[in-house]
Amino acid sequence: TRFDGAAWQIETVDNGYYAGSYISLALDSADRPQISYRADMALKYARYDGAAWQIETVDDSGLYTSLALDATDRSHISCSDYSNLKYARFDGAVWHIETVEGGENVGWYTSLALDSADRPHISYYDSTNSELKYARFDGAAWQIETVDSDGDVGQYTSLALDSSDRPHISYYDYTNGDLKYTRFDGAVWQIETVGSAGDVGQYTSLELDSSDWPLISYYDSTNTDLKYARFDGAVWHIATVDSAGDVGSHTSLALDSGGLPHISYYDATNGDLKHAWGTYPAYQISLPLVLKGYTFH
Repeated sequence: TRFDGAAWQIETVDNGYYAGSYISLALDSADRPQISYRADMALKYARYDGAAWQIETVDDSGLYTSLALDATDRSHISCSDYSNLKYARFDGAVWHIETVEGGENVGWYTSLALDSADRPHISYYDSTNSELKYARFDGAAWQIETVDSDGDVGQYTSLALDSSDRPHISYYDYTNGDLKYTRFDGAVWQIETVGSAGDVGQYTSLELDSSDWPLISYYDSTNTDLKYARFDGAVWHIATVDSAGDVGSHTSLALDSGGLPHISYYDATNGDLKHAWGTYPAYQISLPLVLKGYTFH
């Protein structure tokens, strides 16, 4: 769906088995959408060429997909095949697919970003060891490290790179039910707990503002609310954006050209997709699309 300035325009892109689960969206330089997703148990990719949707199967499995476009609008995708962290890139003619880290239940909750040299960085969850991990391609090989292993941590990762190409990651601490955030300062990872009141921090989505300060949307499971946290350079400010029923899972955050946050999220009470935008306390909430009885990832 897209907003044309007056109304939401909705269309079916693919109708395969479970089409649209583990979805990730990016817009190219002409503002045309590209989408990675899972359908028919495979990793699939769709792009709008200006006239029609072009759909292809990239790999035979694709959970927790994350899509990013490089400077030439070519697609890069991170995902899991249940056991391994995988990475796919399109060179203009064919897809190149590789295993970044192999193992058992590695590569869940991936989040992909490209740096200023179009090199991939991926945050993800190692389910076997219950750890937050981070992989980056240095131009020759993948460098992999464990970022946080204090308890069962690393689900619902969201990665962003700052103006110096340094990674920032939001994620969920399952052991303590907390929202956590980490950034690499050039020497070490700085880790902090952002929210700890109740069970909070699932479905995180992270963006950085023009000053490289982090903004995070997430789900408060205790109160079943949509929450939003922003760092002003000194302290974190946390606000409840929507509390009308069980709302706020499956969040996705983006900033507009004026720096205002926009959040899409799921209203489980009514089975609706909702959209909130603005700043505290004047958040605006709309229902661009109704997805009755459907839970998306």
